[in-house]
Amino acid sequence: VQLQASGGGLVQVGGSLRLSCAASGSIFSIVRMGWYRQAPGKQRELVALINRDTETNYADSVKGRFTISRDNAKNTVYLQMNSLKPEDTAVYYCHVVALARGGGGGYWGQGTLVTVSS
Repeated sequence: VQLQASGGGLVQVGGSLRLSCAASGSIFSIVRMGWYRQAPGKQRELVALINRDTETNYADSVKGRFTISRDNAKNTVYLQMNSLKPEDTAVYYCHVVALARGGGGGYWGQGTLVTVSS
């Protein structure tokens, strides 16, 4: 399973960005998709999760500002980020739990950098 993330960049405080992550390969079913982030000097943390029936879970720090969604037909997960703050600056990683040829498991994307300038 391969994950290709895109959509990061530089944005001013209060701005918006939309991240995308497409999964490809010998995938039978994607159980859960999510986004994590890692700021400089900090541990990687959960941002948002979405399972196959679209149940979502968000970190308290992004509730009301970020929205996670998925397109099952395209094996793609999105993260709409609004009202961005400097503390949202981080490398954002997509993560997928999938059933795939060979057994499946958890897979990470390569990361996309989001920088929020004040």
